[in-house]
Amino acid sequence: MSFSDSETSSHGGGGGDYKFFRQISRDRLLHEMLGSTKTGDSKAWKILIMDRVTVKVMSQSCKMADITDQGISLVEELFKRREPMPGMDAIYFIQPSKENIVMFLSDMSGREPLYRKAFIFFSSTIPKELVNHIKSDSSVLPRIGALREMNMEYFPIDNQGFLTDHEQALETLYADDAENSRHFNICLNMMATRIATVFASLKELPFVRYRAAKSTASRDLVPSKLAAAIWDCISKYKAIPNFPQTETCELLIVDRSVDQIAPIIHEWTYDAMCHDLLDMEGNKHVIEVPSKTGGPPEKKEIVLEDHDPVWLELRHTHIADASERLHEKMTNFASKNKAAQMRSRDGSELSTRDLQKIVQALPQYGEQVDKLSTHVELAGKINRIIRDTGLRDLGQLEQDLVFGDAGAKDVINFLRTNQDTNPENKLRLLMIYATVYPEKFEGDKGVKLMQLARLSPVDMKVISNMQLIAGSPENKAKSGSFSLKFDAGKTKQANRKDRSGEEETWQLFRFYPMIEELLEKLVKGDLSKSDYLCMNQSSHKEESEARTGSVRKSSAPTAVPERKATPHSMRSRRTATWARPQSSDDGYSSDSVLKSASTDFKKLGQRIFVFIIGGATRSELRVCHKLTSSLRREVVLGSTSFDDPPQYITKLKLLSEKDIQGAPAQPFKPQYW
Repeated sequence: MSFSDSETSSHGGGGGDYKFFRQISRDRLLHEMLGSTKTGDSKAWKILIMDRVTVKVMSQSCKMADITDQGISLVEELFKRREPMPGMDAIYFIQPSKENIVMFLSDMSGREPLYRKAFIFFSSTIPKELVNHIKSDSSVLPRIGALREMNMEYFPIDNQGFLTDHEQALETLYADDAENSRHFNICLNMMATRIATVFASLKELPFVRYRAAKSTASRDLVPSKLAAAIWDCISKYKAIPNFPQTETCELLIVDRSVDQIAPIIHEWTYDAMCHDLLDMEGNKHVIEVPSKTGGPPEKKEIVLEDHDPVWLELRHTHIADASERLHEKMTNFASKNKAAQMRSRDGSELSTRDLQKIVQALPQYGEQVDKLSTHVELAGKINRIIRDTGLRDLGQLEQDLVFGDAGAKDVINFLRTNQDTNPENKLRLLMIYATVYPEKFEGDKGVKLMQLARLSPVDMKVISNMQLIAGSPENKAKSGSFSLKFDAGKTKQANRKDRSGEEETWQLFRFYPMIEELLEKLVKGDLSKSDYLCMNQSSHKEESEARTGSVRKSSAPTAVPERKATPHSMRSRRTATWARPQSSDDGYSSDSVLKSASTDFKKLGQRIFVFIIGGATRSELRVCHKLTSSLRREVVLGSTSFDDPPQYITKLKLLSEKDIQGAPAQPFKPQYW
């Protein structure tokens, strides 16, 4: 029996292709956990037993086929009734809780255990008293094949993204009187434990930076409290074999107060538009397609996932660009596909060899056309919604507000002339307006604006609740409730500077989330040391070397040049090259986007992690992919949840609810097999 963590390090340069965060997580589960239990009898099947949390961890990283390939014949849940199988070995992947240990001992103790041998892997650090509880049962000890801490209690949702599955973090930590709830510390401590397992799993020791509190209000102290709890967990990991003793990466902890516009503004990428405008359940959407038999339309479920090369290539592009490129792909595929064009030159019957080629090509042809047609249908549906709802004009006003090109008069004119606009869209517009022009909501000014927009009292409460996230009175700008930035070159207020001059883009692609600016400053060493403190007791020299150096021996990232604003036109600019990875015309080439990442990033600098308390957005995930390319350092986004605008607005409504624990929330839905 062994009690240790994996000895594989994810940093320090080494041979082979570069593996991104999610791939490392997958490999650890499949090879370091499941693969390590293989005995001399390689054909022996095993049972995998997990609890409610670990089944989510596994399902977000691996498919059922991957697990079966590792010799797993059956997957069971720990607390469900299970049939005894004394002739088979079992692998337990569970949280180190007292209830789980009691259930495990019940399975394996006594004269007739449920399984022949048990291999136990814990998702996080197990307390010594629970280890001693296991060791105290003499009947169980001989039946244990392994006892290890995997330290994997996070949920990968993207190649460079993970969640801690705290859907109610915003309500629990920032609502009225939240600090007096017993759930406040429980939520923070569990969040810290799960974030810490990311670094234990990857064998990374981070510089832990966090947004400094500017008041003593409990909600203003959340980032600093989380940073302290994470650092406490990580400090204990130095005892793990091969765990680094000096810093190898960066972790920046912020909350939604750094950017309250990103969760509500209309983001114009294909990915964001799908989740914002379409009725989606997680990453699934149901559309109606013509019946193949000539009957009524049939329902078809579409799954938007990383295994789809077309989706992977187009998801971060502007919806107009995605639509154009889908049309090009369909046209090119139809003109180039041999099976579709196969004809005999003299009109005679095709040879047997020619027919064989057609038959061999048809399965692939059908799959490719089906994929492309699906995305053409989705993009077309989105474009119809944009056209029918007049979303382009609203989107233009939103971005003009953010960049200081619009003001009160523009908002009032829009509300007066667009009374039929969707109430949620009007609410989102006023939320942006309140962030940029907080003084316009003082006294009864805001009430009048919301009445002009014909918002309900519940919707009106959302805007006032934004103050709970923005900070306490000591943390407000003199002009109002929200922390603002001003552009001296403009007569109107601006929430952020125009940064679109550096790369070709579409007119409604100007917006960028604030974490882009923060991460670039972090890399350059320009992040304010008073606004963003560091937990580590390191010398300035060590910190500077860690910021610009590379354990993977890459050159230091170059400074990002200052960008200048340029005139915008809807059709004059195209999506930036970082969002256009190598691919074939149809997205199915062997050199497609699915295989290009590892070859493009064989040598990257130290990883950068950014964790957002209160929910992350699709624009923030997009920026992490973009910065990975531009900074040559893998940027990993973590958060308590992943919210689309309707979900975020619902959570804001609940901030002033007294019974926040009983309030409904959108549950995190893992990708079950």
